[in-house]
Amino acid sequence: MSNFQTSIHEYLETLPLQTFNRLYQKPATCLAIFRLLPPLGKQIIMSSLYVDRPIPVADMKLWFKEDGALTEAMQRLRALNIFSEDQGYYTMNATFLEQFRNVLTGGGNSQSFGLATSTPDKHHVDIAFLDDYATKQWEAILHFMVGTTEGRPPCKGVLNLLGRSGLMTGGPGDGENMDVREFANQMARDDFGVPKITHKGFQFLLQDINTQVWAFLLQYLNMAESLNMDLVEVLTFFFQLGSLELGNDYSSETLTPTQTHLLEDLKAYGIVYQRKRGSRRYYPTRLATTLTSGTPVMLGSHTNATKIAAAAVRKADDEEEDDHGFIVLETNYRMYAYTDSPLQIAVLNLFVHLRDRFPNMVTGVVTRDSIRRALSKGITADQIITYLTAHAHAQMRKHSPILPLTVVDQIRLWEIEKNRLRPSPGWLYSQFNRQLDFESTLQYASELGVVLWSNQKRRLLCITADGHQAVGAYVRKLILRHKEQQAQQQHQAQQQQQQHHQMASVVS
Repeated sequence: MSNFQTSIHEYLETLPLQTFNRLYQKPATCLAIFRLLPPLGKQIIMSSLYVDRPIPVADMKLWFKEDGALTEAMQRLRALNIFSEDQGYYTMNATFLEQFRNVLTGGGNSQSFGLATSTPDKHHVDIAFLDDYATKQWEAILHFMVGTTEGRPPCKGVLNLLGRSGLMTGGPGDGENMDVREFANQMARDDFGVPKITHKGFQFLLQDINTQVWAFLLQYLNMAESLNMDLVEVLTFFFQLGSLELGNDYSSETLTPTQTHLLEDLKAYGIVYQRKRGSRRYYPTRLATTLTSGTPVMLGSHTNATKIAAAAVRKADDEEEDDHGFIVLETNYRMYAYTDSPLQIAVLNLFVHLRDRFPNMVTGVVTRDSIRRALSKGITADQIITYLTAHAHAQMRKHSPILPLTVVDQIRLWEIEKNRLRPSPGWLYSQFNRQLDFESTLQYASELGVVLWSNQKRRLLCITADGHQAVGAYVRKLILRHKEQQAQQQHQAQQQQQQHHQMASVVS
């Protein structure tokens, strides 16, 4: 499967300078990338924005107390082609400089931030509706990943993305012998079977919603490249969505054909809302407007959309306690989860044996069978422990360590128990005629570090698949050398026999 990225920073740093120059022609893109930078990077840009000549490196070092902090920040800015260093001077990218000034002063092309519609919408929707819509669409994807039937199943475009990213697998042969395109096409078929969440998929569920959305969008970018879509137009639209205002409607008439097609796909993820296909206006949801804001996205059950709107203005501590702190785990392996979210309950059901369900709480037990069931799906013990720690109740966070050590150690032991035997492809060498040949081959393979197993009494030797070529060549040399020795011995025996016959004939 393709490499699954979750960080927009990692993706941007792989782009060439020409792509950055095209991206920085849009003020909205400059603002979005600026908002994604760490505080020190933002400070460097703001301090250099109206300096009209290259800045000496020595002068910039005077701005900071520690050289290490400046080095790390400038490394990020150079990777994004915002700054370049030449002959001891830092120079800001001219395109970024011009367009970011336009962002702050209101100059340039205002349509870079989306074109608001000039007429009122007869079918106007409010923020509560948009939050409810985004929650339904996004949770439908997550419910499908954990194997529940909550809501409608995702469309084929989402299944395609899940297949290409390696978040899910299933069906005939589990896609092991398929390439990415073939597997994605198979997943979109109705008769493919029941897809299963993978190791990557569970790791995906552990992330916050903003990281999950970016992970989907980055995989879409990889898919867009294979479909010959303009990468700059796709990225520009993503960054533009992050600068729009929640609750306002925007015109789709200014979008390029690529972005119009992209708009249809983003509807399936709940990132934008459009009343019908081909509509002249669209609404960004909270998933879109928080792409570059750094504000954590809170999505709850779609039965309570007002809870989502209120979550955006909560304090960070309250968010952590309300959204993450709902699990209580005891030393007797009993678990109490104070939640009514079907999605959170479905995630817990992956590695917990659930027993009772109440209006605002579920109870269960962490058992050997439940952990082994999770391990068989590719979920690791570390991921389970990380999830339980991240969502531990506030009362449990008062203790150190947060989780009972007896439970943590036992989960790891159950994983070790499952992994006692690990299949490894290899080659078995047997039928050595001489003990000397076996010992010589064993010594050679040991020096290469390719021995999986050996038995000197039975003269058996198992070699890794990578070491087969070298060890096989060595064994063939031994065989050839042995044959040459046998030929020499036969030749010497024949000569001795001829000499014996000659001596016998002389005597006679």
